[in-house]
Amino acid sequence: MDLRPFIRDVPDFPKPGINFKDITTLLAVPKAFRHVIHSLEKRYEKADIGAVVGIESRGFIFGAVLAQNLGVKFIPARKPGKLPYKSIREEYELEYGTDAIAMHEDALEKGERIVIVDDLLATGGTARATARLVERLGGDIHELAFVIELAFLNARVTKLSPYRIHSLISYDAE
Repeated sequence: MDLRPFIRDVPDFPKPGINFKDITTLLAVPKAFRHVIHSLEKRYEKADIGAVVGIESRGFIFGAVLAQNLGVKFIPARKPGKLPYKSIREEYELEYGTDAIAMHEDALEKGERIVIVDDLLATGGTARATARLVERLGGDIHELAFVIELAFLNARVTKLSPYRIHSLISYDAE
């Protein structure tokens, strides 16, 4: 199934010059949402995954359902200060400063095989920071999975090499 018709472009959001890829229109169509989850489930059902890490916030939507369907635990990667227990954080660069992502320090077991899930791969900063958190906690990253990849931003090479990347939709030019 071609998922592109279910993605809405929102020009100049959140700031001028950005063409935002809105997944809420995909979520509103059960067959499209089901296709995303089914595609990811088929990809990882025999990969001996121990947990799915979902990146705040849209990664929670896809990651939690995928974890449930695979019968593995779901681990949220959140903005600092949002987790109730002891956590570790990883900072990453933005165009105009830094941000950070955090996980509970006891979220995963050493050697546990992990898939990291988010809705969109753009510049790769948040995904890379999340991968570093998983590694700091002793996890083994199987793959990073995205519904949408803005391939023209080249995050696979600039931020996420040597991780394996899987995306369901790739935009090669904007």
